[in-house]
Amino acid sequence: METAEIVVVGGGIVGCSIAYHLAAQGCKNVALLEKDLVCFGSTGKSAGGIRVQFSSEVNIRLSLEALKILARFKEELGVDPGFRQTGYVFLATTDEELATFRQNVALQQRFGIPVELLAPDEIRRRVPILRVDDVAGGTFCPWDGHASPHEVTHALAAGARRLGARIHEGRAVTEVAVEGGRVVAVETSAGPIDCGAVVICAGPYAGHVGAMAGVELPVKPFRRQLFVTKPLGGTPEALPLTIDFHRGWYFRREGEGILFSGPKDAAPSFNTHVDWEDLEAIVATAIHRVPLLAKAEVLRGWAGSYDITPDHNPLLGAVPGVGGLYVAAGFSGHGFMHGPIAGRLMAELILGGKPSIDISPFAPDRFARGAAIPEPLTAAQ
Repeated sequence: METAEIVVVGGGIVGCSIAYHLAAQGCKNVALLEKDLVCFGSTGKSAGGIRVQFSSEVNIRLSLEALKILARFKEELGVDPGFRQTGYVFLATTDEELATFRQNVALQQRFGIPVELLAPDEIRRRVPILRVDDVAGGTFCPWDGHASPHEVTHALAAGARRLGARIHEGRAVTEVAVEGGRVVAVETSAGPIDCGAVVICAGPYAGHVGAMAGVELPVKPFRRQLFVTKPLGGTPEALPLTIDFHRGWYFRREGEGILFSGPKDAAPSFNTHVDWEDLEAIVATAIHRVPLLAKAEVLRGWAGSYDITPDHNPLLGAVPGVGGLYVAAGFSGHGFMHGPIAGRLMAELILGGKPSIDISPFAPDRFARGAAIPEPLTAAQ
């Protein structure tokens, strides 16, 4: 029988990062299993956003470490991650939202982050194509930006291979075998693998894989649509990724055009089709905030799945009740930005060490213990 010390389920940014960091920390007998292709799922369909503007200390710490990883990414892995620090702008349209932003800014500044609270006139100066007459204020951080999900994920996968990890594409996990309260093997579409540990990094499918091991993981898939326009004149070259917090809508520059979000579905499903018949209503929401988009022509669109938990924060750690079972999923829209550092921390944990950042607030059993930690800045996205 094929054997592996650790099996990683899922070939997105999180799974590839864990495989790489396990191998880099000395565990060579790692097998990553991806039912499609590396970066084919949610990671490859993301907008690539990276930000330090969060509402909780643990998420801020993850983002700061992620920035350090990106800074040395080309030197370590030989690939330019395409990180462009054009900044993020968050827009508040109510006094209550603005009060929340003030609290967030105070927390972020304690970490030395150069985030600013902006009046509407200053927001308009930084993002001149915005409509701001109904905006109460906002925030801006120049450290934020976006990178290439494909470049980063494939570089981590290639790095894992160079260090001895095995990456199997087109190989689906069909069963997680548990004996005596411990993981002992996985059954796959290409035969079984004996193993001592399994790490579930299956994003929207994490709950499905967890059920194979007899555990319930509170992760549900929610579709989010994205659209890109043809080249559009009148847009600044250094355009921040801008989030309308109230509407849960965002946009950024993509080449000479604009990338903007469609609605996030209200109900969970694995649907990843684009609702072209609803495009007119979707564009109307976009035009409200960026009137220039009334002149734009949509070039293409796609849809992916957010893997969302009840508090919009990931499940990171050992799964209680099943020895050797771990989960790193449910990132709720910030898997790409936190995947590289989450991989290192999970590798430290799995190999018996103490994670260099305390990830216990993200323990998989926190909901059962009444210890959720809501992250409203993720919920808005």
